[in-house]
This record gives sequence, structure tokens and C-alpha cells, in this order.
Amino acid sequence: MKLRGRSLKKRLFDLLNQGDLDEALVEIGRLPPRQIINPLLSFVQSGNEKFKWGAVKAAGLVVRQLAESDLEAARVIMRRLMWNLNDESGGIGWGSPEVMGEILATHTGLAQEYAHMLLSYASEEGNYLELQGLQRGLLWGIGRLAEKRPELVRGAVASLLPHLESQDEVIRGLAARIMGLLQVKEALPRLRNLTQDDSSLVFMIGGSLTTVRVKDLAEEALRSIG
Repeated sequence: MKLRGRSLKKRLFDLLNQGDLDEALVEIGRLPPRQIINPLLSFVQSGNEKFKWGAVKAAGLVVRQLAESDLEAARVIMRRLMWNLNDESGGIGWGSPEVMGEILATHTGLAQEYAHMLLSYASEEGNYLELQGLQRGLLWGIGRLAEKRPELVRGAVASLLPHLESQDEVIRGLAARIMGLLQVKEALPRLRNLTQDDSSLVFMIGGSLTTVRVKDLAEEALRSIG
């Protein structure tokens, strides 16, 4: 029996609330992308961290599938996410940077087209995001892109370095992780300063929510840079 409307949304909700995200993503991958992307984009605004991050991962999967069959339809989703971050949208755009990063990490074509837009949100000369909550999501999204396509992120290092001195521990930690992924030697002095930072943060890495200290991410980055 085909699910539609509220039944489909409830099915998504139930899958994302089950214990195993990998299993949930397999099931979500069998659902019709065009019909489930809207509920997923509403779910990424959830205050429930586990549920939100599951929706972010699922949205990346679904847009990748959509892009494989209809690239223009996937571009429409990307433009929608960008509009959500525009002051003229009337909203705030919670979850949009994370979803953009996840999509760009999973689809080469979209990454080549839109990576510069994601990175522009970190630059004061670009479309800088001032809200701390959005900056957290942005640094995660850029880190996700850097994991898979570091060559697309290296040109934005100058805009990313100042985030190592943010007053927010999540932003500092995620910025440190990016410096390690990109092996940024210019970050060494600031990373060494962060090895005394006992602040902790929770973020999605792989398919799991992980709690780490800023100092641990800084030390890992230092090892990566060598």
C-alpha cells in the first residue's frame, strides 16, 4: 500500500525516531523523494538533537537520489535552502546550512555548483550568518563538505580561521576539526591555544551523535597537520 500525505509523514517520523539510523536511512531511501523532502526539511528544525540530525542525514540522501534522476529538481531544493537563509525570507533558516553541507558532501555535481554559496555564509565579505545557532550549523556543514571534498573548501580558509577564536565552544571545536581536515598550517598557533580548552560539544559524526571536548578536536587537528 502506497503511503501519502500524513501517513507518509508519520512513517518518516517513526523511522527517524527508531534506534538505528542506518536502518532508517535504508527504509527512507525506498520512499518517493519528491513526496518526502518537504517533511524532512521541516524535521531539520526540530529541537530534538537526535531527530534533527537524522533528518539532516535523510535529507542529504533524498536530494542525492533526486539529483540522480532530475538534477533541476535538486537545484530547486538547494535554492530553497539558500532562500531560507536570506533575510527577505522572513524566517531564520534553522537546519538549512547543515542540510546544504550534507547534500554537497553526497553529490559531486551539486557540490561543484553550490559549494561557493555554502562557504560565502562564513565570510564577512559574503553572505555572513550572524546568528550563533546558524554559525554552528554552517561550521558543521562546511566540515561535512571538507570530509568528502576538501579541495572545494581550501579557498575559504581565510574566512574560517577567525572561528577558532569564537566565544562559542561549538564553533571553536568545529572550526578546529575543519583545520585538521584541510591540514591548515596557518592554524597551528590558534590550535595550540585550544589544547587547553575543556569545553565540550555534541555533534553528528558519521551516523552518531558524539560528545567531545574542544581540546580533543584541536589535538586531533594538530596530529593531522603534523
